[in-house]
Amino acid sequence: MTLSKNILITGGSGYVGSRLCERLLNNQNLNIVNYDISLFGDEHLPKNKRYIYVKDDLRNTIKLNDIIKNHEIDTVIHLACISNDPTFELKSDISKQINYDCFEDLVSISKKNNVRKFVYASTCSVYGITDTPNVTEEHELLPMTDYNKYKAECEPILIKYLDDKFTGIIIRPATVCGYSEKMRFDVTVNILTNFAYNKGFIKVLGGEQTRPNIHIEDMCDLYENLIEMSFENHNGSIYNAGIENLKIIEIAKIIKNIFQKRLNRNIDINIEPSNDKRSYNINSDKIQKELGFKFKRSVEVAVNDLLDNFLNGNLVDTFNSKWRNIEVLKEKQNELKLY
Repeated sequence: MTLSKNILITGGSGYVGSRLCERLLNNQNLNIVNYDISLFGDEHLPKNKRYIYVKDDLRNTIKLNDIIKNHEIDTVIHLACISNDPTFELKSDISKQINYDCFEDLVSISKKNNVRKFVYASTCSVYGITDTPNVTEEHELLPMTDYNKYKAECEPILIKYLDDKFTGIIIRPATVCGYSEKMRFDVTVNILTNFAYNKGFIKVLGGEQTRPNIHIEDMCDLYENLIEMSFENHNGSIYNAGIENLKIIEIAKIIKNIFQKRLNRNIDINIEPSNDKRSYNINSDKIQKELGFKFKRSVEVAVNDLLDNFLNGNLVDTFNSKWRNIEVLKEKQNELKLY
């Protein structure tokens, strides 16, 4: 039984949000409101009578309040942010406003307007660098940049507001990979696959850093499950979400093998130095045990999905700056004025 009906997704125009909206529209019982300023484009968004697109800034709390109230939102999935570490450094003041300062307003407005469930997408990068072989949710947070610092600091803000009528769950996703209507080619698996297909080689920066990964369809499965379940027994819980901990060089080798088998192409792997030292292994036993969630797809599946979309012509001109958040934000950062 679906416990939610009217869903607000902040950041529904982005990489995960776009795929999630498409998936949720398959459920005839759900009405979707996408609230997103859509800096990275909106031409890919669906057309559906149960889908409402609100193009506005998350910091516009008056508009946000009206949308949540007037559409009788019962579940909020908060994905919107200036995502990943390089993009966050472009305009730190504006990024802080979007990723942190307005978060409490969103939570407060949601509670005031009788939202019953709130899902916050944090990040596994809050763990920073650690040699611990299996990082659980209880592990010390060691954020290395402002991006993951503010992601971490939003978590206790949500927990502070929770009660038996306003419930919430925090997800710390691994690095997402795979095909979406709004692609990103600035996340590890997608970057390396793009290089392999379009350049004939893979450029690996460093290579020994370990990163957890999650297929985008598994990510959407999880959010769908959260929409359909009660949070009563899990209120305020924090869950890692990622199943494969792989060194970047291991991901490159997976891609190399797939291209050899499917296309009979020999892809060279070129290793270059990197200043990005983030490295951690996450343990996602808790989400599987407590929520019964099953991870179904691997990095290998994601690479094959991307390759399929390259071959069928869905992905073209993929070294254009529009596919990389940091390049788009460099061009559009003046559109994001301080509130």
